[in-house]
Amino acid sequence: MSQTTTSDARAGEDETTVHTVTCPLCECMCGLQVHVRERDQQVTLIRADRDDVWSKGYLCPKGTTLGHLHHDPDRIRVPMVREGTRWREVTWDEAFDRCQALLAPIIERDGVKAVTAFIGNPVGHSYSLGRYAALLMGQAKFPSIYSAGTVDQWPKNVACVLMYGNMWMIPAPDVQRTDYLVCMGGNPQASGGSLLACPDMLGELDRIRAAGGRVVVIDPRRTGTADHADEWVPILPGTDAAFLLAMLQVIFAEGLDTLGDLADAVNGFEAVRELCAEFTPESVETFTRVPAETTRRIAREFAAAPTGAVYGRIGLCNQEFGTMASWLVDVVNIVVGKFDTVGGMMFGNPVNWPLAWMASTARDGEPQFGRWKSRVRGAPEILGQVPASCLAEEIAAPGDGQIKGLITIASNPAISVPDSARLEEALPLLECMISLDNHLNETTRFADVILPGPSPLETPHYDELIWGWAARSAANWSPAVFERPEGTPEEWEILARLGWLCAGNTNDTFDVKPLDDGFFSALCRYKGLDPDEILPLYDEGGPDRMVDLTIRTGPFGDWYETVPDGLTLESVKAQPHGIDMGPMIPRARELVCTPSGRIELAPPYIVGDLPRLRQRMAEADDRRATAGDRGPTAGEDLVLVSRRHIRSKNSWMHNVKVLVKGKDRCTLLIHPADASACRVLDGSLARVSSEAGSIEVPVEVSDEMMPGVVCLPHGWGHDKPGTRQSVAREHAGVNNNLLAPGHFVDELSGNAAVNGIPVVVAPA
Repeated sequence: MSQTTTSDARAGEDETTVHTVTCPLCECMCGLQVHVRERDQQVTLIRADRDDVWSKGYLCPKGTTLGHLHHDPDRIRVPMVREGTRWREVTWDEAFDRCQALLAPIIERDGVKAVTAFIGNPVGHSYSLGRYAALLMGQAKFPSIYSAGTVDQWPKNVACVLMYGNMWMIPAPDVQRTDYLVCMGGNPQASGGSLLACPDMLGELDRIRAAGGRVVVIDPRRTGTADHADEWVPILPGTDAAFLLAMLQVIFAEGLDTLGDLADAVNGFEAVRELCAEFTPESVETFTRVPAETTRRIAREFAAAPTGAVYGRIGLCNQEFGTMASWLVDVVNIVVGKFDTVGGMMFGNPVNWPLAWMASTARDGEPQFGRWKSRVRGAPEILGQVPASCLAEEIAAPGDGQIKGLITIASNPAISVPDSARLEEALPLLECMISLDNHLNETTRFADVILPGPSPLETPHYDELIWGWAARSAANWSPAVFERPEGTPEEWEILARLGWLCAGNTNDTFDVKPLDDGFFSALCRYKGLDPDEILPLYDEGGPDRMVDLTIRTGPFGDWYETVPDGLTLESVKAQPHGIDMGPMIPRARELVCTPSGRIELAPPYIVGDLPRLRQRMAEADDRRATAGDRGPTAGEDLVLVSRRHIRSKNSWMHNVKVLVKGKDRCTLLIHPADASACRVLDGSLARVSSEAGSIEVPVEVSDEMMPGVVCLPHGWGHDKPGTRQSVAREHAGVNNNLLAPGHFVDELSGNAAVNGIPVVVAPA
């Protein structure tokens, strides 16, 4: 797992241990070599592991900074309790007693309906949190929870549960073997891949082109990804569904459609042919601003390519037609025979099956959206959640069901949730707020108790859900580099205890073992195993046991010594640079778990949104007709989109100096024509206003933006009092969610529409 070497910087003086680990920050899952000086246990260097079977030496700037995260003097290392305006460090026992004292009166008086949780994006990248959040929720039985999912990918979840029977069975492009890639609303140059696990995505794009293939980026902004493409096609935010419908119209009208090997595994093919017939490229041209001839050419080229995939990501999800756009991405791939085939869109074949793949509409029944509505706004429930922006009003508005207690888990909703000013006003109204977090940030400053988790180097790591959309079937185990302080509970045990308290129990009766054994036994039964036979094989519980189970009962596992030479966690641990079991394989017939057993190409719930799309198209035509010669780029006709940077990770990497230093990245990108119309100059301050609020931000005039669209990064706004992030405060930036109206959502999923927000830009 590690080796001892001599530091090059001080040869013969400082012994250095090199640890081989996997970066936990994103879908790239890069292999790292972490150099630790033994004398003072300092990380002195992090570089790529060139022998890693998965990442093969690729590494982005964020992965090199795990040592900075670990040594960050602002990081919370022991529990803290707020007393008035001051914080006091306490023992873990004191912290849990305080949690009980805060939760118990609320639950006794108002019931658990007055308590909820907000789950953040880092949970999906955590060794413990991602696997054990269900144990907290299962005990607490919260009527509803909130998460970053409804700001990120809920439309994709809705489309997948209706099409394939499981919300987390998300197909991804087989980018390492494709000839033609269309990237819509995604920017792997900054994200590395999202709902797509493949290291060095830009290298893969270059490979496609070098081999004679083609890469097309469709995006309102000429991103860094577009710089590695053959073609950039600007498109107006929120119109991607119309563009994809026009592609389908061309495919069907010109006889380019084929289901290939899936002909007997798809329902709704003819329905799709009929519903897209009216959406000719000419009919959507003024709406999307994509020339009709461009749409036709791309449709023809894509259909004719030997292999190909249309990949749509966050720009398609967080818009007002997010579910329809996310659905149509898969439909286009399916109707030209580029689904579940080499070089097309495919399901991953993970060595360890993801826990989230256990759900099945064939067994559990089709989802019934809108089973209940939020108390204040009346927003319908979708897959158990309502828009994240509802949380503020559910805290602030009195009445039966008012939220009085909140548990935040690795999240910063005060920055990440639309209309965040309202949430910032609401959080102080809570009677109880408990945060699992490593920093005193814009959200946790309102907490009553902060329970810190480990740094990325203080915990083992083995990715779980991410391998479900990975380009290859690989496995990589990371041992912890540093030991956690003695007496510190495991992160999964913290979740279990909070769930215990939310169920109305007390600290003195908490026993994690039966809870964990019960959870593990349920997983055994799901795989057809007898827990009484499997439990005695393990000396300890926790995530390690769970990982071993999912590897051993996965496609390459030993099934508890019944498959010769099958994989176990121990055999994976024995390979510090990982194990590669090969590329994606066709799995649709095996994985699709709808009641019909077929892919549902035309779910009525999604198809029913077409009238709303037609209405928006008509409204756009009316606006354009009214504007006349004035054109679409005058100051009041702008829409706002978001962006991220390769050195950022939402809001939680901004306290690392090497990542934020240099040129200010929190700027308003605006096309030269729009800058002129708005009378703003490059480098000057502009006031950007929406119906939700106004901010002032430096201007960056650039033709990388299409006319009519301006762009701000997300995750900034670190100037709030009461935080303890010294570096982030020096590079505060502005919070673009102050401009995002909370009610502006994709109606089918409740996902925030943070792309396509109407704004006015003027000199500050």
